[in-house]
Amino acid sequence: MSMKLGIIGGGQLAWMMKDAADKLGVELIVQTPSPNDPAVSIAQHSIFAAVDDAAATEILATKCDIVTFENEFVNLAALSLLEKQGVCFHPQLAALAPLLDKYEQRCYLRDLGLPVPQFLALSGEKKLESQIENLGFPVVLKARRHGYDGQGTFIIPDFATLSKIVNQTHSQFLVEEFVPFTKELAIIAARSVNGEIVIYPAVETLQKEQVCRWVIAPAQITQEQSLQIEAIAHKLLTSLQYIGVCGIELFLTAQGKILINEIAPRTHNSGHFSLDACETSQFEQHLRAVCGLPLGNTRLYCASAVMVNLLGYENSHCDYQKQRQQLANIPQATVHWYGKTEARPGRKLGHITVLLDQDQTNGVEDIIHKIESIWYPQ
Repeated sequence: MSMKLGIIGGGQLAWMMKDAADKLGVELIVQTPSPNDPAVSIAQHSIFAAVDDAAATEILATKCDIVTFENEFVNLAALSLLEKQGVCFHPQLAALAPLLDKYEQRCYLRDLGLPVPQFLALSGEKKLESQIENLGFPVVLKARRHGYDGQGTFIIPDFATLSKIVNQTHSQFLVEEFVPFTKELAIIAARSVNGEIVIYPAVETLQKEQVCRWVIAPAQITQEQSLQIEAIAHKLLTSLQYIGVCGIELFLTAQGKILINEIAPRTHNSGHFSLDACETSQFEQHLRAVCGLPLGNTRLYCASAVMVNLLGYENSHCDYQKQRQQLANIPQATVHWYGKTEARPGRKLGHITVLLDQDQTNGVEDIIHKIESIWYPQ
């Protein structure tokens, strides 16, 4: 009898678990708002409800052995009642609790002794000027909950802009120093039920308007920096007693210092390269971890790999078949198309991964330029 895994969320991160689920004999059941969401097409059963609908999750739990998460926009308090009734969540709710609010996440990392930028939570009881005077401008303003792909994150150049945004919204905000980084990095790590930890090679990422455009694996960093990042992942997952895959975004400063940007308690865009470039993809790794199976090898099959997100640039219902075929013709390329029925600017519609031999690694920028010149209108 196969394992039945419930997934809260039915987007592309759940959709990309299909091949691993078939391989491992895992049945996927998703809770997702829309019949048009990508994972509906690969799930054995779907429950159509918002991801923070705990009543729907209670129904989901009756149909599966374990419940996991595709995104973190859940009602933790309501789910804790289900956990007390015996529902098994992986990662556990105790591991998610310090991470879902970005201010609380920052405090948790700081208290663990892990490197983070200077930060504070805005308080309505104090004057705005006095709260941020030690940070200087620019600063980064982040909504404490429900921000992703650039939503809820602002680079603030001056006090007038900060005051306007804070006064026009009702969100709770985290403010932190702007880090003049030389590279943005990320790492995918996984921890099993038994405490085994595996880590993928650190990657370099590029964000535009806070949305990931591309990933290069492995990142060109020193061995010392790589070991430091791995140590961060080990310490974090062990402290949380985390079960599953976790993405960690980082900054590298001009002085060679590593700072943590954000933690994503799930599979992550920066690990998509692993579908084609690694012995065990991050999606198979997550299923292995949460289902109590031995973790897989994280090594790269190739010298390096490039992953480029195919982002929407217009409002349309086009499937972009012509561009997708041109991209698929690039040597050693694989196009992953998420099957979304509607494109809009910045929406992740798919991605392409290109595997590179040792003699091709100097041509990474040319490959990225070629992909983007095919995908985006001139």
